[in-house]
Amino acid sequence: MSSAFFIGIDLGTQGLRVVVLDTKGTIVASAEQGFALSPQLRMEQDPDEWWTICQACLAKAVGQLLPEQRARVLAIAVDSTSGTVVPMDNAYRPLHSAIMYSDQRSGMQAKKCTAAAQQYHPQGFTGFSTSTGLAKMVWFAETFPEKAAHIFQWIHAADFITGKLCDVWNVTDYTNVLKSGYDLSLLKWPDYISDILGIKKEWLQEVQPSGTVIGKLTAGLVRSLGLPDQVAVTTGITDGCASQVASGAMKPGQWNTTIGTTLVIKGVSVKEINDPLNRLYNHRHPAGYWMPGGAGNIGADWVSAGFKADLVHYNEAAAALTPTGQIAYPLIQKGERFPFVAPEAQGFGPDAVTKEILYTANMEGVAFAERYAYEMIQALSGEGVEAIYTAGGASNSDTWLQIRSDVLQKPVCKMKYISGAVGAAIVAASTTCFNDITEATAALTQAEKWVTPRAGLKQPYDDQYGRFLNAMEERKFIGA
Repeated sequence: MSSAFFIGIDLGTQGLRVVVLDTKGTIVASAEQGFALSPQLRMEQDPDEWWTICQACLAKAVGQLLPEQRARVLAIAVDSTSGTVVPMDNAYRPLHSAIMYSDQRSGMQAKKCTAAAQQYHPQGFTGFSTSTGLAKMVWFAETFPEKAAHIFQWIHAADFITGKLCDVWNVTDYTNVLKSGYDLSLLKWPDYISDILGIKKEWLQEVQPSGTVIGKLTAGLVRSLGLPDQVAVTTGITDGCASQVASGAMKPGQWNTTIGTTLVIKGVSVKEINDPLNRLYNHRHPAGYWMPGGAGNIGADWVSAGFKADLVHYNEAAAALTPTGQIAYPLIQKGERFPFVAPEAQGFGPDAVTKEILYTANMEGVAFAERYAYEMIQALSGEGVEAIYTAGGASNSDTWLQIRSDVLQKPVCKMKYISGAVGAAIVAASTTCFNDITEATAALTQAEKWVTPRAGLKQPYDDQYGRFLNAMEERKFIGA
């Protein structure tokens, strides 16, 4: 279809954003609004407030469209935080506030969930933390038994907005159920959830791939927004996976690195990757592939901590200083979880060097961590990494993009739009305008810049990377 439009809704921790995407992948309208945050909102938020703000943003974004554009809006999808859950009654009203992924109160229940799951998954199971939906469900049932007696369905944050859009509440998607205990290999809810943890199976939703059409926009929304009465509503996706979609990395061999405060790597593999050290987890790709990923503590927070005041100068200087030959790992906080697990890890860098060299060496150190991650991923999967798509604050530095391409010896692509809302819009388009998510992503993502390795730097960076690995082994961050 040459002239359709797709709406993506991103329900974040701090606010909500709506974008309208055309079939060239261009944002033609958008709106966003923040939430009135307080410490309590890190633990619980009001789903009805989400919906009030969502309606306002939808009206503002759709209001930017011409009448003929509104008539060609085809589909809508939602992304939101992974691990945020809402208990609903039989009238599909919240029995309690949404329990946020960042709520830490379910520590004891997380251990109970992990113990039960490890009996079910004797090998290769990563366990449940307090950020997982399943731990929060068990915590709620144990903490509020009088409310739990009235549970009709557990849903995820994205499902609440999806339900409000089309009045279908009993279906969710592959990505949201990962942290709720769903078995993505066998595609079923495992028995231990009900038999051991007491979460009734009738409380749990049907699970479909992201982008599956499950209903139409309600008549009330059709009237209030001035949209066609056949706008499809699809199953949603988690925010991290939505960003991966927006990055363009949705074919086997394509990977996305986001370097913001932390380093997050996500990609597509043909087979599920089993990691005995639990550095990786696996989402299910809408087309049946796997979407492995991992998140570390290393990232770009060291930039704002020590170099923010004169960033343009440091980037310009760094361009002429590579390779530095120096070894650095600019970890701000103690402990690392990806691409290696080292609870005692601490950052380090070269002594007696200029601040310009230290800045450059720090960028190289993060690139070496990224290279280590991809070497580990290739070793575990037996599959190649063909190209790296990138996002996050670090991708705004042309010098850092070049360093990473030189270190990785891979092409690195910076995308024009990388927000979760754009990813959600692509999910909406994936089955309503295209054959699948892979085709939709290829058509609707726009590359802003491709960076390729410079000639003559492979061997110097290979040598420096070898010294980096030696330094990590000496500190016992990684094994020999």
